[in-house]
Amino acid sequence: MSVVKTAAIYAKWASHVGGTTVLLSSLVTATVQAEGLQDFKLVNKTGYTIAELYVSPSKVNNWQDDVLGKDVLPNDSATEVQFSREEDTCQWDLKVVYQDGEGAEWDAFNLCEVAEIELYYDRKKDETWAEYQ
Repeated sequence: MSVVKTAAIYAKWASHVGGTTVLLSSLVTATVQAEGLQDFKLVNKTGYTIAELYVSPSKVNNWQDDVLGKDVLPNDSATEVQFSREEDTCQWDLKVVYQDGEGAEWDAFNLCEVAEIELYYDRKKDETWAEYQ
């Protein structure tokens, strides 16, 4: 028997990523499967607006769909990325593309253990990095 709950979920955008439904942003009340183990919060602290966000299983050799769709993630903003409860993959890659077309990639986040990812950029060093917990 699957666990079903009625919950307020953050879901403005929905995209299909390798068999996984990823839900993002604004408040919607719905009956949904219990949250996926891989759910995480993405925080943009780069100083730039993120125009595209890709989250793909590490074992896949392409980036799938942009989970932001037509929307963007401004600097000093956050979004919740939620997975289907049925998803069992833990290792995921992350890619962001900024409005100017530049981007950054990270490999093999263990999203079964990571609850929040904060992205940073140092203009003087031209370095982008992620901190996670």
